[in-house]
Amino acid sequence: MAKLAERSLGAADKGFTGGVVTAVSSNGTYSFTKPNRDSITLLAGLGVDGDVHAGVTVKHRSRVAQDPTQPNLRQVHLMHEELFTELAGQGHEVRPGDLGENVTTRGIDLLALPTGTLLRFGDGGAVVEVTGLRNPCLQIDAFQDGLLKRVVGRDPESGEIVRRAGIMSVVREGGVVRPGDAVHAELPAHPHTPLERV
Repeated sequence: MAKLAERSLGAADKGFTGGVVTAVSSNGTYSFTKPNRDSITLLAGLGVDGDVHAGVTVKHRSRVAQDPTQPNLRQVHLMHEELFTELAGQGHEVRPGDLGENVTTRGIDLLALPTGTLLRFGDGGAVVEVTGLRNPCLQIDAFQDGLLKRVVGRDPESGEIVRRAGIMSVVREGGVVRPGDAVHAELPAHPHTPLERV
């Protein structure tokens, strides 16, 4: 298994943080969950090879209904495994792929990354660019009752909506991604733009 990259207080200033891939998932048909795979292949400008959400234009059905010509900013969905531990403490059993993500990670704060961050995976050459936050829908409650309010809420101080169901990205460089691969984040130049829903 790839060694988990160390994070230091100066890591953000250097432009790099790191973690590890714990699972990869894909599905060739529309389904809320995605089965785990031994590996997935990312295709530049498209997404995960064989996955129903791969493509240059939007593939999520709600987005297609609005405008099928929109660019696909949701080619690859990533989620942090730490969320599953938190949800377990709230009575929800969630495993990698259950919420439809393609790449599950540990040790990297995905939600804190700015827009435009590049994520590089292992030695396979795959690189994705972070486009924004996943905007969870009611399908999450159909999967497990009450789960939606655990992954979407409001900040008690600012009142702003907080989305915690992972991040979305587009593929900049193709390659194979496997569980155990290191993942390194290269932050864009300042000023950083916080993630918004896409």
